[in-house]
Amino acid sequence: MSRTRVGVVRGGPSSEYVVSLRTGENVLRHLDREKYAPVDILITPRGDWFMDGVRTDLPNIAHHVDVFWNALHGSFGEDGKVQQLFESFQVPYTGSAVLPSAMGMHKDLAKERFREAGLLVPEGVVVEQGDVLDEVAAQIYFDRHLPLIVKPVSGGSSVATTIARTLDELYRALEEADKHGDILIEDFIEGKEATVCVVEGSEPGEHFVLFPIEIAPPDESDFFDFEAKYSGKSQEICPGRFPLATHATLRDLAIKAHESIGARHYSRSDFIVQPDGTITILEINTLPGLTKESLFPKALHKGGVELHEFLDHVIELSLRRS
Repeated sequence: MSRTRVGVVRGGPSSEYVVSLRTGENVLRHLDREKYAPVDILITPRGDWFMDGVRTDLPNIAHHVDVFWNALHGSFGEDGKVQQLFESFQVPYTGSAVLPSAMGMHKDLAKERFREAGLLVPEGVVVEQGDVLDEVAAQIYFDRHLPLIVKPVSGGSSVATTIARTLDELYRALEEADKHGDILIEDFIEGKEATVCVVEGSEPGEHFVLFPIEIAPPDESDFFDFEAKYSGKSQEICPGRFPLATHATLRDLAIKAHESIGARHYSRSDFIVQPDGTITILEINTLPGLTKESLFPKALHKGGVELHEFLDHVIELSLRRS
């Protein structure tokens, strides 16, 4: 019996290049070799494609794989662009389709869908890239209450995400986020950070929701920023220290978030649980990291699911519904 050829696509032109390399490496390592023939597909930051170390192009690669495992993060890989390329060659791929990917990546568009689904979202405004930032900072400072969260509208891994507590910090946060495109400025909500992973079942409409994780950033971090995510210094408690009713609500909201944008196969949604129990959704990740340090594999393991089993399940979903 021939093995299914799985092209693991990693790297890419986004600011999350290194994280994607590590996600792809972990996927390659955990694919069942008796069932799958892994193909290492690397995209350089300049956009060059390599297959098993040899420079080539996507048309050639498409003839050598049966399914793509999309291990990209950030722009191009997570925003619908590479999904369009995969579909143009009629090769099945893991993760969400074109429109849900684009919507999930654009935090403000995703928030609109969350509102429509009845989820509570932070109040905020969008600033276009290239606006006069000192004028924007002054206007925001007088119009809104500090502290505020400043982040790129499209991005992940908390890249260029900052809490601004003063006018000077607000300006510097806008400068940093402006390097990555349009900017989202939101009210900072006090509370415990939680993240919930959703995996689609074998039947349409069936979902498995893993234990909600509580994230306690290290003392030197105000929140679960890029450094806290990948330094290993944050405390990630699974199951999170929430009342049982909060656990149940977080699970329900994660499914609603997943369905509201039409996500596919798996996702991870981030929330804030306020002291009074109010839960606000921050964003959804349609291609959450699968590195050794990432939250998704930790939640899988705590739920009694090994990474190779998860990979096998998602690949089967991709092939079955293609």
